[in-house]
Amino acid sequence: MFLFSVKNKPPILIMKNNSSKNKFNLSSVKVVDLFCGVGGLTHGFVKENFNVIAGIDFDKSCSYAYEKNNKSKFIHADLTKFKAWKIKKLFAKSSIKILVGCAPCQAFSTYTQGKKKNDKWKLLYSFGKLIAEVKPHIISMENVPNLLNYKKGKVFNDFLSVLTTNGYSVEYKIVDAKDYGVPQRRKRLILIGSRIGVIKIPRKTHYKKRLVTVKKAIGKLAKIEDGQANEIDALHRARKLSPLNLKRIKATPEGGSWKDWKDSLILDCHKKESGKTYVSVYGRMKWNDVSPTLTTQCTGYGNGRYGHPKQNRAISLREAAILQSFPKNYDFVNPDEKFYPTPIEQHIGNAVPVRLAKVVAKSIKKHLENLPQKKGPLLKKKLKEKHIYANRQRTIKKKY
Repeated sequence: MFLFSVKNKPPILIMKNNSSKNKFNLSSVKVVDLFCGVGGLTHGFVKENFNVIAGIDFDKSCSYAYEKNNKSKFIHADLTKFKAWKIKKLFAKSSIKILVGCAPCQAFSTYTQGKKKNDKWKLLYSFGKLIAEVKPHIISMENVPNLLNYKKGKVFNDFLSVLTTNGYSVEYKIVDAKDYGVPQRRKRLILIGSRIGVIKIPRKTHYKKRLVTVKKAIGKLAKIEDGQANEIDALHRARKLSPLNLKRIKATPEGGSWKDWKDSLILDCHKKESGKTYVSVYGRMKWNDVSPTLTTQCTGYGNGRYGHPKQNRAISLREAAILQSFPKNYDFVNPDEKFYPTPIEQHIGNAVPVRLAKVVAKSIKKHLENLPQKKGPLLKKKLKEKHIYANRQRTIKKKY
């Protein structure tokens, strides 16, 4: 395989056809994950046999889970100050360079807007700057849908402008993770871009009858009480409920909420008109449905519809991780450190669902397999024609 460059144009990759099945050799492809967290996005790429050489994040507490489960290097760094040459060094001797990331979305999220000032939106500019300086062949970004409208669309459009200016064919789309095998209703903005051809976001893989339900995902886990931890799995532990909240969850049917309680159990705030709109808090999940969107407080009974469908408790940390499509044996707990559930809960809630990441990785693999497969160099004329076509198809906008 080799790269052919037309002056001032993005490189065109030419592959020698060594296989009738056109299977792309990933051995010399390298991936770097920015804002990697505990590795949800990375693990999706690992599942598709990509070589993720490093993940970079400012939160050092993510390092154990990231390295333990992915066999990749965790780099503790502030990406607003991280130098592009360091990423280029990580990509040394790779035929294809892939840069992926999920810049922290709290600033764009509808859950946090209006609560306090949050400057994390600036991290998307840091991501764009690194892309412009490193110029990887392929990039991918995941974030909340509200990014499209944040600051009247300026932040996202500035990011998009960086990509198109640097010769990327781009497609972005709002997807629901449940449509790709994640047992959770979680809408996300997915963007992928390529400098070596037109790239597409894959279609849904799971429709209504094929959805992975809460029961399919966590139905066989060992039963535990509130405040109890499983003896075998330290992550399978549930928060202790107060005596009043224990009465409340016992009065809540599967799929129900505080609206099913008798008056003596209802909070004063929910008796007011302003409180009647919060229909999901103190709710139970449904066995035969996907879970609601998990947040960084998803194991708290009063924080949403996070009650277990049948057991009288909120979901455990392990159940939350599984509903984010992490494997059941994904290790979050460092045995050499004191166990603190809150940071792990935050890491799980912030993560890119592994199965959604796997779909993105698979689409990139398909993109690489569909690159020109011809022996020897192509004529410059054909290369120029291909580049002109790619430019025409550079940005495909899909908004829902």
